Amino acid sequence: MAKVSPGEFIRQVRAETARVVWPSSRETVMTTVMVIIMTTVLGLFFFSLDSFFSWIVQSLLKLI
Repeated sequence: MAKVSPGEFIRQVRAETARVVWPSSRETVMTTVMVIIMTTVLGLFFFSLDSFFSWIVQSLLKLI
């Protein structure tokens, strides 16, 4: 790997950063809202699934 001076490294980093297409604030907010909604839905789904299986196990243990 070629050695690069610190100054050249900084210039390369700035050049790469200039090419990045940053999301707008609206896109960031919409993505954040979608993540919150999806984690809430999945959390409720797994909670209900866990409660259902817990009820099954408790019912089976009462039979013994």
